[in-house]
Amino acid sequence: MNHKVKDIQQLNIGLLGGGQLGRMLIQEAINWNLHIAVLDPSFDAPCAHLTHEFINADFRDYESVYAFGKNKDIVTIEFEDVNVDALEQLEKEGVQVFPQPAVLKIIKDKGAQKEFYKQHQIPTAPYALVQKIDEINNCGISFPCFQKIRKGGYDGYGVKKLRNKESIINAFDAPSVIEEMADLITELSVIVARNSNGEIKTFPLVNMSFNPESNMVQFLFSPAGIPAHIEQQAADWAKKIIEALEMVGILAVELFYTQQGEIWVNEIAPRPHNSGHHTIEANLCSQYEQHLRAICNLPLADTDALSPAAMVNITGEKDFTGIPHYEGLKETLRIKGAFVHLYGKKQTKPYRKMGHVTLLAPTIEEVQFQAKKVLNTLKVKSI
Repeated sequence: MNHKVKDIQQLNIGLLGGGQLGRMLIQEAINWNLHIAVLDPSFDAPCAHLTHEFINADFRDYESVYAFGKNKDIVTIEFEDVNVDALEQLEKEGVQVFPQPAVLKIIKDKGAQKEFYKQHQIPTAPYALVQKIDEINNCGISFPCFQKIRKGGYDGYGVKKLRNKESIINAFDAPSVIEEMADLITELSVIVARNSNGEIKTFPLVNMSFNPESNMVQFLFSPAGIPAHIEQQAADWAKKIIEALEMVGILAVELFYTQQGEIWVNEIAPRPHNSGHHTIEANLCSQYEQHLRAICNLPLADTDALSPAAMVNITGEKDFTGIPHYEGLKETLRIKGAFVHLYGKKQTKPYRKMGHVTLLAPTIEEVQFQAKKVLNTLKVKSI
């Protein structure tokens, strides 16, 4: 199954995961008449009605993933928690799997990520690895600190702040990373892509602001408003990471920018990412187009920003569960430079990602003002 000899419209591409990232990837693929089959355990996933082939099955199940992928030219993901053993077997049989299974093994384990950074001299927060809760107190990391379970955490889940020895009683009793708390100015993200020929391109750095209750991204802003040498460092680290991994596809690199003027790599995600949604309208190339270019081994596109931009995550209101009702949608659509993306999820629940809005304006001050207006206007409640 050598996809290099095929016209791209003839490629049989499989996607593990049918959520909003897959939905936006398919929307981009339609522009090139690419056909992407989807496997997802939810029969009403956001991608279910946008694809010519939808398989309702568990992407963590070996047999389901193997059966889905064996007739594909390329298999890719929108979510890391998939069956890597099945992907390894598909790769052995000639299916192109991007990101590669070896990369997924590292990234699915936050402890392995940290060890990878250490091995390649990539700056990251000081840390210790523990197997169980009673090792935390003597692991060598001082309080306050963060505990991150090694496997299965995402979007702020699987993370706890440990303020002192007494708070250990509420910690996870699981293999974890115990991480020194960064003295933060802000959190940043840079998205980088690499194709099979080794061509690498980065997107401009973005500045992220998090919801203090959900620990999820609430806003992002581009440009990041960070000194140019810091932005260059971030791009250089992102390139070094994707090159060291020999990864094909798109990689989001999340960073801490400290009061000491340093940047530390926090975590990486080997797929389109929340911190790149704005690129659909705000850049010459979206992260979704760049991912398709990378996995199909096409030339990577220029990523220059077209305008100052903000992105607002639209999440379920914390007191509402059920069929979604989008309060304030008409008012949001009246805002000049606002681009609304709703993900088509059938149920809302507290802090569930239900959509996003990208704002474009001539100045960063204007997009910041409009972003706050959207956050206070567009609410996801339930019928």
